[in-house]
Amino acid sequence: MDDSAHGRASARVELALDLLAALEHDDLPLSAVVDRIETVTTDPTLVRTILDEAELRGIVERDDGRVRMRRDGFVRFERQVVTREGDFDCRRCGASLSTGHFVRFESGELGPFGPSCVRTVLGRD
Repeated sequence: MDDSAHGRASARVELALDLLAALEHDDLPLSAVVDRIETVTTDPTLVRTILDEAELRGIVERDDGRVRMRRDGFVRFERQVVTREGDFDCRRCGASLSTGHFVRFESGELGPFGPSCVRTVLGRD
């Protein structure tokens, strides 16, 4: 992996870790957590790296197919979710969007999502 590819992978890991730290669920099945991570990357190796790193950093605890969140915050919709008009495809469901919802984290921006998918991804469903 060259330096630029390594940098992109590191940025995706940090973005996914920010997302996991902001989830508004106490615990989820592993498959639901992977669904959220796949809004950042679908690379299976990187997904495993993200889960391992989240556990190492104390963001999550894994136990028997479930993941417990040890969050330190949540997304403030009024400040951290922004909308933009344009021609987008939802990162979660693939639907065509004319208004994209983007979540701003310290490590970067995640999106676009439709209005229901952004709520699902963040655990407000």
